[in-house]
This record gives sequence, C-alpha cells and structure tokens, in this order.
Amino acid sequence: MATRSSPSRRASPRGATAVKRTRTRPPTGSAAASGPGAPAAPLAPTGQLATLRAWLAFAERAYADAGLALGQVASTAHDEALFLLLRLLGWPLDSDASVLDQRLDPAQRITLRQGLERRVRDRVPAAYVVGQAWLGGLRFHVDERVIIPRSYFVEHLLSGQLELLTGPARSVRRVVDVCTGSGCLAILLARHFPRATVDAIDLSPGALEVAALNVRAHGLDRRVRLHRSDVFAAVPAPADGYDLILSNPPYEPSAVCDRLPEEFRHEPRLALDGGRDGLDIIRRLLREAAPRLAPRGLVALEVGGLRAAMEHEFGHLGLLWLPSEDGSDCVCVIRADRLRAAASAGATALKAVAAKPGRSQTSAGRPAPALPEAGAKVPAPPARARLVKRGRSSTA
Repeated sequence: MATRSSPSRRASPRGATAVKRTRTRPPTGSAAASGPGAPAAPLAPTGQLATLRAWLAFAERAYADAGLALGQVASTAHDEALFLLLRLLGWPLDSDASVLDQRLDPAQRITLRQGLERRVRDRVPAAYVVGQAWLGGLRFHVDERVIIPRSYFVEHLLSGQLELLTGPARSVRRVVDVCTGSGCLAILLARHFPRATVDAIDLSPGALEVAALNVRAHGLDRRVRLHRSDVFAAVPAPADGYDLILSNPPYEPSAVCDRLPEEFRHEPRLALDGGRDGLDIIRRLLREAAPRLAPRGLVALEVGGLRAAMEHEFGHLGLLWLPSEDGSDCVCVIRADRLRAAASAGATALKAVAAKPGRSQTSAGRPAPALPEAGAKVPAPPARARLVKRGRSSTA
C-alpha cells in the first residue's frame, strides 16, 4: 500500500508500495516543543467505519484534533496512522492498495478502536502500541524499555558510504555498537559485515532484554554479544582492537528532554538525555575509544543537531562528516590515529569526564582504505544506492 512521503528527521511511510520508517531524535509536528497537553477527548463513535480506508481517514482527523507529536515512526499523520492500522490488523506494510476497501469484521473494528485510543487518548507511540518498529528493512520488537529505532546510520550502511571508509565489508572483523538499545544497529552491522563479531553495549538491563529478543529473532546469537556496561567500563578491549566503533548515543541536551512532548517521554530518558550540552556520553566514549581501536580503526557517531558543538570541542580530531540525502549530515567519522595523537598529547577534549550517577551511554592485517583528510568531502552514493531517504527507511 502506498503512503505519501515527505522529508523528515525520522522516517515516514510512503505511497502504495511500502511504509517507510523515521529516524532522528527531535520530534516533528504540532506538539514538537510542547509539554503535557490537555487530556484528549474520547474518540468519536466508529460503528459506521466498515473499511480500512474509512478508518484511515478517521485516524487522520483524530491525530489532527489531538495535536499528536510525530517523528518516532513517521513524519505525517497519514503515514503513521496507516502503519498503526495495518499492524493492528496483522496485515503486511506492503499490502496491495485493494485492502483499503476490504470490509472489516466486528473483531477487527474493536482491535482498531482500542489501538487508536491508546495512540490518541493516551499518546502512546504507535510503535509501542503494536510492539514493533522497522529499520533498514528489518522488523524489531520494541517496548518502553528501549527507544524506538531510528538512525541515519542505515542510510550510510545501505548506500556504501561507511564501506568507503572501513574497506570491503568482508575485511571487517570486530565491531561494537555503544548504546545499543533494542540492538537494531548491532544486528544491521552483523548483517552488513558478514565476517564480523559485533559487541552490543548498553547500561540498561531492560534494553538488553529487548536486544536479546531481537538478536535471537534474527538468528545472530553467535555473532552479536550483549554487554551491560556504562560505555566501555565493563567490556575488555579485543586483542586486535575494533575496526569500527559505532554509536548513536544519547545526545539531546537535558533542557530539550525536559520539554519533549508526551509521546517522546514514553521513551527511556536514559536513551535520549546527553547532559547539559548533549555531549556527556560522547566525551566519555571518545576518551575510552582511543586504546580500543585497531591501528586503522574508525569511530562513527550520530550526533543530531550537535555538529557545531562537536566541531568546537573536537575539531582537532579531524571530524569527517558523512553527507545524508536530506542535508542534515549529522554522522561523523574519526580515525584512530587522530584519536591516539590527541590522547597522547593530553587534549582537553579527551580528558576523563566523571560519570554521573544514573547516566548511561543510553583488525589488524586487513587492507587499509584510503581515508579522506578532515574537511574532505565524502562522495555521495550513486542514485541507485540511495535506498533510504533522510528520516525514512524502507520496510518489507
């Protein structure tokens, strides 16, 4: 089924062929910067709604009337409502458009009303209502123990940009995903780098329980290893170092988290809050990464709207920004040699940062790729490789 698409920082479904998913952290929509709103009015009667098309139109009006915040699953009410209704019915997201006019039985109508009430009246994110989210074409279990998957890394993996820096995918042997949450990026990394062992780190026991479900569901128990750790504190460095340290850490400033709309406050704050300036976990990760990297290893970080802050504090590390299709360019790559040089010189940016109570993060011998120097432009992928739009990843 097609859904209409529009650019967004997270994903959105599109057209009649596939529902696409959202990605970055800041919300979009009329309630994007609001606090708790007035309780939503009860849903209007729905007894007359006999088809999915009628329910979709009703849901769009309900979204607008309630002023729901978007950005966790899709960037438009149409796309998120279509995702929600299809999954409540157990129908594929790529269902033929003919399902819009299929008559629904009484049990199906009850299911749709109950799910829509949770989304509209209780402001529960759609992904939590149905217990699943999609990223990079894969389905993941989600609940309120984890942030809803969304990341620009999917774009860079599918387009081949990361491979331009790491070298051939089959040459990468050790990878780590710091602040793994649901495990979605660790799983995508294991699939993209077929010979790699992937460590997946998170401080939250609940998040690791969800990640374990997803790792098992994707058959990667032997290649993805879960670790409970505050950044690298409880994870020994591999003998030959990591070829790639990747993280989509908590990077929202605390003041931003204080003002998030209700939908986003259903997500664990530990996975969103990056401290006063958003850089708390990033500072610690970079300090601890230097001795854990292979000689030609890389650190890749998704930092949302913190590019200026990153350049101000870590510009001496030669940050290389990967171009994204929507122009946000919020993923940077740092080379091992730059990190080690800064660490040995005692660079201020890499000095130890005391961990705050209750805060979390949320190979040798391989061919050496030619890495661009700082300020060089990483070539954008060819059009045929741009499988993921900014804020959107296609789903099966």
